[in-house]
Amino acid sequence: MHTMKITAGLGCADDYIRFCEAGADECFCGYVSLAWAERYGLLSPLNRREVNFYNVQIGAKSELEILRGMVQAYGKRVHLTFNSLFYAPEQYPVLADTIAQCMELGFESFILADPALLVYLRQQGMDCEVHISGEFGEINHCAAEAFLPLAPSRIIFPRKNSAADMAQCIAYLKEKGVSMEYEAFALNELCQFSGSFCNSFHCDELGHLCRTPYWLGGVDREEECVWELDSGSGDTAEQRGEEEALPPLGLTGCGLCALPELGQAGITHLKLVGRGNYADCMERDIRAVRLALNILDDVRDAGAYRKEMKRRLFAGGCPKQCYYLGEYPL
Repeated sequence: MHTMKITAGLGCADDYIRFCEAGADECFCGYVSLAWAERYGLLSPLNRREVNFYNVQIGAKSELEILRGMVQAYGKRVHLTFNSLFYAPEQYPVLADTIAQCMELGFESFILADPALLVYLRQQGMDCEVHISGEFGEINHCAAEAFLPLAPSRIIFPRKNSAADMAQCIAYLKEKGVSMEYEAFALNELCQFSGSFCNSFHCDELGHLCRTPYWLGGVDREEECVWELDSGSGDTAEQRGEEEALPPLGLTGCGLCALPELGQAGITHLKLVGRGNYADCMERDIRAVRLALNILDDVRDAGAYRKEMKRRLFAGGCPKQCYYLGEYPL
């Protein structure tokens, strides 16, 4: 089996077993306690999801306790996200207390995006395992190296990094004797923004700004519209003549063509974004990434892998929503 592992986004505890049985090696999810929601509301979110009314995060301590029981039974870890870009000064003690409560329940790894929160936790003597979020902005080895004294155990590279960027950063850290895990985006939620500089909302009432179709082009040219990102809506199931059909694989972002290069770069975990996605879609996506990894094991040549992977996973055509656009043609 391939050494790269699948890290899947989890929207609620109910889906944990299903995702594990589909092939996920570990999961990540958000947690917002009732006390936080009552005190600060949704406009000051813990994890970049200003949401109350669909399956995007754990919303009760009791649900977190149930999830912990499942983790003990299945042995597949769950990381908790506290990855807003910043918090108010008065919130840091509250955050530290919340994380301490999660650690008492048995959750020991946390995804953080606010440098000040990481510094605060270490100053308080908290030795929890920390994954540096892709929202941190660690775009090169200098940014990654700056946080090594704070003992992170994993770097999640931003969406904008190429496989070559990641390889260079990982090689540099290995030369420094750093032993760490490295995670890259592999499927879903391609975004035109750099997460560390994005202050848009992901809420119930407003459409996500990252789902808005857009065009890139030079303003001094007659033909300005040169490229459009698919918003992810696509044809409806009725229009496709399939009443219960799932949306096409990779419609909102895909990096499966780059798996050979990501593996060679030293990536240890593949991020499958899915908080808030339908469970049926997530299960299909997990199985698809697992199949892609199996194909990579059987077909070591990168070109042959891409050809076989596309034949088996994209029989209806590739949606061309590439994380690593144009890097890996057949």
